[in-house]
Amino acid sequence: MRGAELIAEFLQHSPFVRHLGMELREIEDDRAVLSLPFSEEVVTIGDVVHGGAVSTLVDTAAMAASWSAIEFEGEPPKGTTVGLSVDFLAAARAQELNAEAVVLRRGSSLCFCEVKVHGAADGKLVATGLVTYKLG
Repeated sequence: MRGAELIAEFLQHSPFVRHLGMELREIEDDRAVLSLPFSEEVVTIGDVVHGGAVSTLVDTAAMAASWSAIEFEGEPPKGTTVGLSVDFLAAARAQELNAEAVVLRRGSSLCFCEVKVHGAADGKLVATGLVTYKLG
């Protein structure tokens, strides 16, 4: 089975992902794009999206990119985030957010990913992230 297929299925059934309304928009080897719709549940104050929601989007997009290019038979390997760093560049205000995650380097068990989060309406870069994800 391909990791891209598994992660697409996982994201559809994850209670946390469903609660936030995140959606997988694109997936290909070593790249994934996810969206987070704007809603009252992700607001910290006024119309500003909470940094924790942005961080969750970064982490989830990197996870999808990490799984995207693997192939396995039988039981899938385990996976977990082992490092997460997010820089907030601007307030994300009252709009859907899109995160593009790219695997910068894939080792035998670690994937090093870069994630950029943009506002869907205005295209403004609101956050960047570096994620280290372990498979296996």
